[in-house]
Amino acid sequence: MAWRSIVEPSLNSEEVQVIRQLRIPRTVLGLLAGIALGVAGALIQALTRNPLADPGILGVSAGAQFSLVAASFFLGSLSVMASIWWALAGALVATLAVYGLSLSRRGRSAEPATLVLAGVAFGAVLSGVTTALVLLRPQIFDMMRVYSAGNLNGHELSTVMVIVPFVAAGLLISLCSAGSLNAIALGDAPAKALGVRIAPVRIAVIASVTLLCGAATALAGPIGFVGLMIPHVVRWLFGVQQGWILIFTTVLAPVLLLGSDILGRIILPHAEVSAGIVTAFVGAPMLLILARRKKASTL
Repeated sequence: MAWRSIVEPSLNSEEVQVIRQLRIPRTVLGLLAGIALGVAGALIQALTRNPLADPGILGVSAGAQFSLVAASFFLGSLSVMASIWWALAGALVATLAVYGLSLSRRGRSAEPATLVLAGVAFGAVLSGVTTALVLLRPQIFDMMRVYSAGNLNGHELSTVMVIVPFVAAGLLISLCSAGSLNAIALGDAPAKALGVRIAPVRIAVIASVTLLCGAATALAGPIGFVGLMIPHVVRWLFGVQQGWILIFTTVLAPVLLLGSDILGRIILPHAEVSAGIVTAFVGAPMLLILARRKKASTL
């Protein structure tokens, strides 16, 4: 029935409408968000040489969430399209702010450790302000109650397709940066000796993470553990070459997110658990197991 509902437009039963209007958009969003979050996690772990780095560590998710809440607070109810653009704008501004804060006084490129510290600090400030705004408006609280848990439901296919160019651009940038990230993994000095221009690579990776994480967060909300855990699994199975890590992450990350979404729909008989909550329950124990394997946790 699912396949016929796609290839036979003449079908118009209730089951077909459910598949076309609910299941297909949900699946496409799961694929796009899974790929975006997984690749963003692999990139930021490679850039910072930190196996515990997460796509939200640069404040991207916090920036997208803050922008969406602030726009709703001051402008009132937003359309879905407006929400996407506000979230993407917030992700971009937050990333630029974090990168600016992490620059040295001499204007040199930011070091990985400084980027992480600036991202965590800036993200914490934005999260605090976001919480304050949410508590001041009950209607925003109701909206964020579902959004902040990470949810793939409630979007039309036309809305989901809006983020495709952003995800595609982020993936293209990431693949172009893979070779340089292999050298940066050795350290800044060896990378420079190999002829890698570190500053442009860092800017490219940050731009890619912004596009990927911002697009995913705009529609699906801040979903955790996908970008943190999947790169560990890929390194454990396929090694530390960044090209292969990015390729296999695009396969395994949506598997985790879509599997979590399906599990969330069937785990309770008369209720639904958000995908972001399920990924935390599934991802945390698996990450603990992988962290004990030296090969999985080594960059």
